[in-house]
Amino acid sequence: MWIDSHCHLDAAEFAADRDDVARRARAAGVVRLVLPAVAVSSFDAVRALAQAHDGAYALGIHPLCVDRAADSDLKLLQQALRTHRDDPRLVAVGEIGLDHFVPGLDRQRQQRFYVAQLKLARDAGLPVIVHVRRSADALLHGLRRIEVAGGIAHAFNGSAVQAAQFVERGFRLGFGGAMTFERALQIRGLATTLPATALVLETDAPDIPPQWLYRTAAQRAAGAVVRNEPAELPRIGAVLAVLRGWTVDQTAAQTTANTLAALPRLAGLA
Repeated sequence: MWIDSHCHLDAAEFAADRDDVARRARAAGVVRLVLPAVAVSSFDAVRALAQAHDGAYALGIHPLCVDRAADSDLKLLQQALRTHRDDPRLVAVGEIGLDHFVPGLDRQRQQRFYVAQLKLARDAGLPVIVHVRRSADALLHGLRRIEVAGGIAHAFNGSAVQAAQFVERGFRLGFGGAMTFERALQIRGLATTLPATALVLETDAPDIPPQWLYRTAAQRAAGAVVRNEPAELPRIGAVLAVLRGWTVDQTAAQTTANTLAALPRLAGLA
């Protein structure tokens, strides 16, 4: 079986066929979807979808959303974590983190929201799902200051040294569509050489499409639609199997065990 450790099933791209997307994932062998929130406005949606599709969810404020978030949203997150603390489907605080790639963002505000959410995760005893984009060192600095119960570094694309530092802090690293591109040498190298226990699989659907779904800029300009789905996870896993020299069954078993270790509440779901 497979677990998609990061999927935005609540995204607008799935509005027309959301239930079919979930059914296709299950038919492909993806038994669990982890649905991270990105803003207070998505808290109810991810919780309801997790319940409807036997999935799990995380609550948090994404770094790309903090410029639009109110300061009071941190209090709303704290209240939501308290209200749903006994919900077995609430498995993490996320998606939180830092994005140092997109220009024009308020980095100080990102940092403030990141640190505040780490503290909420620590107080709730929950792991975190962190967004990493040219921000690994800054994320690690926060994790050294504020101890949390591990978690997942989503769509990891940092260095081997940074990867090792996340692993030392009890994190697993998320690999998905980017790993399927032959030119993604750094990501594929990490997927090949990291400890087997450090790897989890994700789609980030509808984003980060794998190589076989990718469309060029010209194709997109001509109207070609690119939408990733959680049903693609087993094929992404097959790429990891080739890189590691594992069987597909080994890959499914290892990455599932790693996801359960990163998000322990998942193990309690029937």
